[in-house]
Amino acid sequence: MQLVSGLDHIVLLCPDIEAGTKDYATLLGRAPDWRAHSGGAATAVFKVQNTAIELMAPDGDGGAAPRLRELTEDGPALTSIAFSTENIETTHHKLGRRGLDPSDISVGDSLDTITGSRRTWRRFRCSDNRMAGIKNFILQPETELDYRNEPDASVSSLDHIVINTPNPDRALATYGGRLGLDLALDRTAEEWKTRFLFFRVGGLTLEIIHRLGEAHDVGADDNIWGLTWSVQNLDAAHDRLSKAGLNVSDIRKGRKPGSRVFTVRDGTLDVPTLFISHMPR
Repeated sequence: MQLVSGLDHIVLLCPDIEAGTKDYATLLGRAPDWRAHSGGAATAVFKVQNTAIELMAPDGDGGAAPRLRELTEDGPALTSIAFSTENIETTHHKLGRRGLDPSDISVGDSLDTITGSRRTWRRFRCSDNRMAGIKNFILQPETELDYRNEPDASVSSLDHIVINTPNPDRALATYGGRLGLDLALDRTAEEWKTRFLFFRVGGLTLEIIHRLGEAHDVGADDNIWGLTWSVQNLDAAHDRLSKAGLNVSDIRKGRKPGSRVFTVRDGTLDVPTLFISHMPR
């Protein structure tokens, strides 16, 4: 049995939910699919084909708001990954046996301020220490967000998420051995002085990179670094973002054969961001 079936969402903390939502609606070319306020946190969720990104900001003075203000004092930050599973009890048991020290399974819910709809889920959290400092949740949704088709210039899916690690063998054991993700590639590229670990999950890639030739503390934490979004029409997306006033690079060939990319230098809430399209096979 595959314990982890996909990447349900990633969490991007930001100081102000309205400003952050406006930035990501422009960046992704799509409106938020879910807005909520609960427990001192305001959230906006953007759903794409294979995952979602959830913006989270402090709301008011109670609940989680003081902690969220503390965490965003230096600006926005990618902090959490929430994987999905089809059998949360079995996954909880297995990951406990594999040393990830999971919390108890809890029930969560959210009320959408846009439509009045409600979503529910069950989830648990793996130990931050066992996951090298990255907050990792395992979640089984009771209700799914629907994906809305948008114009070809809009983001359609997440191509890959990049994690930096000082200890690639630890990452290999954690994501491959314990979580059971599919290791598609373990490659050392001397020309880029980098070791790449590519894990495939739910139609996207978890790309873990280790910089060679640098001093590393192998016991230090990993960190989520950046995101690469996929679009159907890269030229139209480049034109759309340029007209919106964002600083974008020229379009260039990607590292993967048949791919084209460009970099988005602002309007991303400080997240290193790439847009990509792939030639049909």
